[in-house]
Amino acid sequence: MEFSFIVVIFLIGFVGSFVSGMVGVGGSIIKYPMLLYIPPLFGLAAFSAHEVSGISAIQVFFASIAGVWAYRKSGYLNKSLILTMGTAILIGSFIGSFGSSMLPEAAVNIVYGVLALIAAVMMFIPKKQIDDKQLDQITFSKPLAAGLAFVVGIGSGIVGAAGGFLLVPILLVVLKIPTRMTIATSLAITFISSIGGTVGKIMTGQIDYGPAAIMIVASLLAAPLGAKIGGKLNTKALQAILAVLILGTAIKTWLDIL
Repeated sequence: MEFSFIVVIFLIGFVGSFVSGMVGVGGSIIKYPMLLYIPPLFGLAAFSAHEVSGISAIQVFFASIAGVWAYRKSGYLNKSLILTMGTAILIGSFIGSFGSSMLPEAAVNIVYGVLALIAAVMMFIPKKQIDDKQLDQITFSKPLAAGLAFVVGIGSGIVGAAGGFLLVPILLVVLKIPTRMTIATSLAITFISSIGGTVGKIMTGQIDYGPAAIMIVASLLAAPLGAKIGGKLNTKALQAILAVLILGTAIKTWLDIL
């Protein structure tokens, strides 16, 4: 691999994983389009949609581990939510990831565009004030949480995203979980989802291990740093950052598809 290639891939992984730790997503909402569009701008070989989804899947696995580790003593990890949604999303992500090898390139990009658009819309839905809830008084519908996680798992498994960028608005808007608990808990659920996604991509030969290794190193460095900074930011600022990022990538993806 050329030095310029290594630098570009590392920076993509670092930026995406920093945001991952800061706002509680796996980072693929940003890294998927970055891997597709940025290397060719520097005269480097372009990745296919399947290669990007494979690299994203294994990278999110390590990025989410690093993010969860940073939150391990925060008190914001809701074990009941993690178990309920984690089990459902693991099954869904494996199904989506394994089945993605049978989809054409355009279909993978369309799935990503649909997921990003849904997430963007959900992030802009007005939210009730829930951040003043006591953490030990949080309740939610387990069947609803499991059902939504399963559907997210299938879609995110296809694009190698682990679903963090959809889990955050679902936890905030639908299940009404406070922002900081949402950020920490979604990282844990994303980690579980990434297991199914990564296994499916490996079994179907969709991972380019060289770039994936570079992204993993960047993830382990950047995700904990993002989580540390995210813990000090205003919760409304975190939601606004995530909403803008998701909307921007959704618009770019659909412009390219159409």
